[in-house]
Amino acid sequence: MKTLYLEPTAWDFVLDSSANIALASEPYALAQDAASAIRTFLGECWYDTTLGVPYWQQILGKFPVPLELIRAECVAAALTVPDVASAVVFFSALTNRQLSGQVQITSTSGSVASASFSTAPAARLDTTFVLDQSALS
Repeated sequence: MKTLYLEPTAWDFVLDSSANIALASEPYALAQDAASAIRTFLGECWYDTTLGVPYWQQILGKFPVPLELIRAECVAAALTVPDVASAVVFFSALTNRQLSGQVQITSTSGSVASASFSTAPAARLDTTFVLDQSALS
């Protein structure tokens, strides 16, 4: 499976050496697509409003939010990506309302990729994912 390659810091399209829109292949593509699914707010996708994580409904502005709820919602979002067989979310830190961790994706073909993440404070509503560049093909 291939997907449009998104530059990890800006999460935007980039061009390849031939000036075409860059593509990413599995397993990197799966990790990137899972990261995109986790970044999606429930209802944000116009053509399928059931996709996304219920950030407004269950997470943001709610206190206290169980980390297991966030983990379960992230795993559920990652599993909506075609060819993702399993997803595991690890949290490494929760400091000043900033959550850091990693999501590990296993494809149906058995390849594994990971994406580390760090959320910005709730006022910015931003999540930065850093994908494992060694999986890039």
